[in-house]
Amino acid sequence: MSESRPHHHGNLREALISAGLDILAEGGPDALSLRKCAARAGVSHAAPAHHFKGLISLKAAIIARGHRLFADTMRAAAEAAEDDPQAQLAAICRGYIEFSRRHRALFQFMFQPHGIAPGQIDAAALEEVTRESAASYQVLREACRPFDHPGGDPLASETMVWSLVHGYALLFGDGGAPFGKDIPDITTILPRLKLRDV
Repeated sequence: MSESRPHHHGNLREALISAGLDILAEGGPDALSLRKCAARAGVSHAAPAHHFKGLISLKAAIIARGHRLFADTMRAAAEAAEDDPQAQLAAICRGYIEFSRRHRALFQFMFQPHGIAPGQIDAAALEEVTRESAASYQVLREACRPFDHPGGDPLASETMVWSLVHGYALLFGDGGAPFGKDIPDITTILPRLKLRDV
């Protein structure tokens, strides 16, 4: 169980998101409820209604926070790597997998289908999840930018790298080795992309 967080001290919205992150890590998505988040934040069960348009809006805010942490993890990995396009690409992939291992429940929650329609979410949560998910994708986009793209379309390279690293994170993010096989490090299977002519 994670260490308890302080009560909101005037920032109830932040306290509810933090409570949701803790509950998700401890019990998975099925454990999330407005009532549980309110109890964890030390407020009445009616209090979340002042900040979220139902549980689905709180879920969107938790996903947004996940994307912020996700982007920060990839950026930190890139900052620690050599300033070389291939090294930078490998670094953000390592950061991607590190995040999937460190925040397993959150990672799976962020990418599972939620069937959330924009009209179901309050404006603040919608703006936040749109902004933060775009920012986390931008880290991958920037890492792919220096390379030559199939058909001249950057999306082709981005999709190839994203599919590879995301599949790896889903299959092996918990550190397991299925069928008794030793799984190669992501950097050994990441293609060496050709740099664009500048």
